[in-house]
Amino acid sequence: MDLKNKTVMVVGTGISGIGAVDLLNKVGADCILYDGNEKLDRQKVQEKLGDNKAEIIIGAFDEALLSKIDLLVISPGVPIDSPIVLTFKNAGIPVWGEIELAYNYDKGKVIAITGTNGKTTTTALVGQIIAAYNEKTFVVGNIGNSYTGEVLKTSEDSYTVAEISSFQLETVHEFHPIVSAILNITPDHLNRHHTMECYAWTKERISENQTKADTCVLNLEDKYLTDFAPECKADVVWFSSERKPSVGAYVDGEMIKYTDGTNDYDMLNVHDMNLLGKHNYENVCAAIAMTKAAGIPDDIIIEQVKKFKAVEHRIEYVATKNGVDYYNDSKGTNPEAAVKAIEAMVKPTILIGGGYDKGSEFDLYVKAFKDKVKLLVLIGQTSAKIADTCKKYGFDNIEYADSMKQVVDICAKNAVSGDAVLLSPACASWGMFDNYEQRGRIFKDLVNNL
Repeated sequence: MDLKNKTVMVVGTGISGIGAVDLLNKVGADCILYDGNEKLDRQKVQEKLGDNKAEIIIGAFDEALLSKIDLLVISPGVPIDSPIVLTFKNAGIPVWGEIELAYNYDKGKVIAITGTNGKTTTTALVGQIIAAYNEKTFVVGNIGNSYTGEVLKTSEDSYTVAEISSFQLETVHEFHPIVSAILNITPDHLNRHHTMECYAWTKERISENQTKADTCVLNLEDKYLTDFAPECKADVVWFSSERKPSVGAYVDGEMIKYTDGTNDYDMLNVHDMNLLGKHNYENVCAAIAMTKAAGIPDDIIIEQVKKFKAVEHRIEYVATKNGVDYYNDSKGTNPEAAVKAIEAMVKPTILIGGGYDKGSEFDLYVKAFKDKVKLLVLIGQTSAKIADTCKKYGFDNIEYADSMKQVVDICAKNAVSGDAVLLSPACASWGMFDNYEQRGRIFKDLVNNL
């Protein structure tokens, strides 16, 4: 859609909303920037806009404006069943998210990754592999670079590698990657999607506009995805940490291999990588399957996998203090992600958990402790809920903290040489921190200052 001289209303004054206004200004659209929070400071919103132009509306929305608006663009944090969105849908006005808006201007090939866990690591690895093949590669999405901020740099010979959340997939229309991947589907964001069926369907929308000429990479060990595969419009390629698929990448002992359906190929030994844990072997298998589907030569894929280092906040080694290894897995924002981090630990571990309650249950989290977790330090809104789950399974070595500084002090006091300390909260950061990145960086600063 050509948006030049069209009137577009953007909902949300955060990074996503401001990024959308920036792109819309560059393509010649007329912008309205809306936020229903009446307490917002209009002057601060204006400062965020910088040189970009937009009419700012804060608080109540006047429906008389509907007749002059051609498109609504919503930030990921705005639910599609919110009153403002339903007002526009009922008026027959298209509703896009930032992914659809950016894709509207992407001139190159798009490769897209979603899933409950592993998205950022896999996206970063796929981006690094493709950038080694073609320097005109843009790695965007939840990983840090906004798609709207990069898209006007694309060209017919460029690649965009995008990490995409379920929130962003709620509003896709024409979005069409040549290669997509759904890494896994486990309970998360049920306060937003309400049911697992809705959540799974939303994730699966990443392949909605693909054809048999495209590829969708799926996890062979995920029942939601094996059920989805027959419905998928793209050519399905698998990855697995447990068994050999019909076509795809898999772990066989210590080797990561690829089968094309006829021949099997050794790609690399897991000990040649810098990544820890079975879940990371799965991420590597997914990345191999995706980049092979995109036509990247094997030698480039293998070289870059060997070079790749863990992404910040994903089982990230921080420091060793008094013989104790500290790891930052602040991105472990749900129990399943945190379980992967616990399983990757090879030393007696002091675990830091707790945060904002997204409606998760913590049985899997606590069951993963086994004889590995020697002490649990809890912080945040979910402390009591996690503690109750621990007691149900007979684990009672728990301490409580009110701040991250207190957390790190408790860990330092209780850890002995040969232990590990792992921040993997199984919860979102909201309430105490702006986001998981801030939580992780505060933790790292405190550890480095021990």
